[in-house]
Amino acid sequence: MLLAVDLGLNAGLASFDTSGRLLWARSTRFGTKTRLKKAIPSLLAPEIEVMVSEGDAGLRAQWERVAKPKGIQLLSVTPEIWRKRLLLSREQRTGAGAKKVAQVLALRLFDDANLPRPPSLRHDAAEAILIGLWAVYELGWRKDVPVGLQLLTAGLK
Repeated sequence: MLLAVDLGLNAGLASFDTSGRLLWARSTRFGTKTRLKKAIPSLLAPEIEVMVSEGDAGLRAQWERVAKPKGIQLLSVTPEIWRKRLLLSREQRTGAGAKKVAQVLALRLFDDANLPRPPSLRHDAAEAILIGLWAVYELGWRKDVPVGLQLLTAGLK
């Protein structure tokens, strides 16, 4: 499995299987760095093979300290890189605009995976989903474009 993390004390988390299918996603409020540090080992379950993250380098280091001894492959990405791959140019003009598009695309991935849509989807969870989707393509776990995304974006190649 892959765990995608939009790093922060208010973090987005998303998990994908090795076929590139979304399994779950959520937002988590850690509140403090101490609580985050205590939570990381339980979030890096034994079935996690790859972790991809985007965000604060200091927080990334906390995750990596736990992940490396477990043999988890680590990837990191910047918003500019995953957005260039997954969003149209006009959808990337502003950070706020990109976050709105990320929420729409993330909901389509729930549909693609036959998962119930969450009643609300915070932007950090939506971005974790797209960070994970970027990694799924980078790893070659998925080559097709999810049906719900085909009409929304031409960036997936």
